[in-house]
Amino acid sequence: MAHIYQYSWIIPFVTLPVPMLIGVGLLLFPASTKKLRRRWAFPSVLLLSLVLIFSTDLSIQQINSSSVYQYVWSWTINNDFSLEFGYLIDPLTSILSILITTVGILVLIYSDNYMSHDQGYLRFFAYMSFFNTSMLGLVTSSNLIQIYIFWELVGMCSYLLIGFWFTRPIASNACQKAFVTNRVGDFGLLLGILGLYWITGSFEFRDLFEIFNNLIYNNDNNEIHFLFVTLCAFLLFSGAIAKSAQFPLHVWLPDAMEGPTPISALIHAATMVAAGIFLVARLLPIFVVIPYIMNLIAFIGIITVLLGATLALAQKDIKRSLAYSTMSQLGYMMLALGMGSYRAALFHLITHAYSKALLFLGSGSIIHSMEAIVGYSPDKSQNMVLMGSLTKHVPITKTAFLLGTLSLCGIPPLACFWSKDEILNDSWIYSPIFAIIACSTAGLTAFYMFRVYLLTFEGHLNVNFQNYSGKKNSSFYSISLWGKEGSKMLKKKFPLLAMNNNERASFFCKKAYQIANNVQKTARPVITINKFGTNKNIFAYPHESDNTILFPMLVLVLFTLFIGAIGIPFNQFNQAGMDLDILSKLLMPSLNLLHQNANYSVDWYEFIPKAIFSVSIAYFGIFIASSLYKPVYSSLQNLNFFNLFAQKGPKRILLQKVINVMYDWSYNRGYIDVFYAISLTESIRRLAELTHFFDRRVIDGITNGVGVTSFFVGEGIKYVGSGRISSYLLLYLFYILIFLLIYCFFSFSI
Repeated sequence: MAHIYQYSWIIPFVTLPVPMLIGVGLLLFPASTKKLRRRWAFPSVLLLSLVLIFSTDLSIQQINSSSVYQYVWSWTINNDFSLEFGYLIDPLTSILSILITTVGILVLIYSDNYMSHDQGYLRFFAYMSFFNTSMLGLVTSSNLIQIYIFWELVGMCSYLLIGFWFTRPIASNACQKAFVTNRVGDFGLLLGILGLYWITGSFEFRDLFEIFNNLIYNNDNNEIHFLFVTLCAFLLFSGAIAKSAQFPLHVWLPDAMEGPTPISALIHAATMVAAGIFLVARLLPIFVVIPYIMNLIAFIGIITVLLGATLALAQKDIKRSLAYSTMSQLGYMMLALGMGSYRAALFHLITHAYSKALLFLGSGSIIHSMEAIVGYSPDKSQNMVLMGSLTKHVPITKTAFLLGTLSLCGIPPLACFWSKDEILNDSWIYSPIFAIIACSTAGLTAFYMFRVYLLTFEGHLNVNFQNYSGKKNSSFYSISLWGKEGSKMLKKKFPLLAMNNNERASFFCKKAYQIANNVQKTARPVITINKFGTNKNIFAYPHESDNTILFPMLVLVLFTLFIGAIGIPFNQFNQAGMDLDILSKLLMPSLNLLHQNANYSVDWYEFIPKAIFSVSIAYFGIFIASSLYKPVYSSLQNLNFFNLFAQKGPKRILLQKVINVMYDWSYNRGYIDVFYAISLTESIRRLAELTHFFDRRVIDGITNGVGVTSFFVGEGIKYVGSGRISSYLLLYLFYILIFLLIYCFFSFSI
């Protein structure tokens, strides 16, 4: 077994040859490298598969032995300082390694087809492989210096991939926003690392935890100031706040959707946003001895849970809706870590990763099919207002997306049900207020996720709406979503509900005419994107994606169905043995580290009523979403749902105002971006303008003024010093005359 661990250092570097070879090939043999560009997907997938096999073997060893392995190379600079580099293999490393490699392999297979028509295909695979290298290096790091190095590499890769289509100004601005926002957290992380080193004198995790705990528990002589320790811990946590898009540094996450959809799946499932959760989990032995920091982590988590859910309610871009969903689910993980529920946080990290990867790849398949109609335009192909009735066109994608949606809603027996329910149960023990917010948000999650599903797959195809921009008052469909200007609709007594089928069809889906050069006999049209904003091959109906896009989705469906089993204790009624599931066995060393009971078990008689309660909340959210979006003219005709609110009176007016406020809050991203734009961006810009004015007018003015004065004085002296004695005598008499006048003036005044 030991020899397996000895070669673990190679894990981060297995995939590194791909970006290096692509770079060298483009530099030395650009023509040949571009001709063979589709061949580069195979080595990328192959090398990452080798890492997956190795990580799986390590995980099996972890389950069987419950051990932690660390190897360190020490470079002694002097007697007082030495640099140490190494790798750490523990349950957290094993879990994240398998997660990164499985999702990474599927995303690479998916990307081979999805990015096949993009001119940056080679650049994309180089970035993706280096992204996987950076994340694997992060999770195997044995000290804070390595953590920070790979942390910055992960941020750099995300910057490159978010701005992959850098010729689009909106993508360029998005990657800059992500980079600058994460610099705030990274600077705090760096200060926290330096402060922690000043306190403990070590960067290694094992020594760091031991020294830190001894200083905290044996601080009778006030060797360290508790406020300074708390500040260092907060600075460490600030890095996770930015990287995992927690409030208030979450603003970069929805804009990050400007990158290609495969990278959105990788970022939201297994790499960048998971890095923040990993950092808090890795440093939890430090945080757990500081109650203020643990409470802060839980508080930030619960705020992010609710904020992400409310901001997702009125989004029209399918990828941004999923982005806010990720933000909310990461809040659940952060809440669990703040409560000390280490197992529940990692469990939800695993289940959410596969479900969210499935949803993002499904959204990419949807966007891919919509581009056959609207051409390459993210404003159109990602706009759910223009979608609808895709069930009959993309049935496999629809089924996969539905399963991912149900999982994220917390519907049993899908994966996210088990992990989210564990967090909800623990939240009741920690704080009833937090539990109420978490349970309410579970209902909101079901609502907005089914809103996405119903707007995308149900109803009629709405590509013929003229106002596709998604402005809140630009189209009837955007009005009907949230009841904007609802009084106008109510005065008309709902003609929409009174339409017959023909009228409804003509209203929601205008007659589709044959487009030039469009042959309907083609079984599966091929989309050729020559340049941004143009698509010569446009078809009248969406089509199902190719097999290389569908295969990763089907594999993720299996994970979504069965990955929750790793956290279920199957020998619950075996009184002779311990009630341990696979996840608990894997986390045994970490559980002991956190001073928790290693004999993890579940009281099913207590679990089932709580599960019924949480599932009921989820079904209630699904019911409300179905009532509003499936679509109103068919599902609500018998329920008279809108007629219930059509009655005149103050209650209806109040309800309409509440709905409008919720819509404006969600549509405007909680006004947080506006607040940052006014308070930070404008303030910094004005300060920069003032500094520029002071520098140019005052600092440069003084320097230039001295030079100009010297010039004119020199010119004057040049003309006076001509070498003629008569000129010198005239100047001498002039000065004498001045002194005489001054003397006479003072003499007469006295």
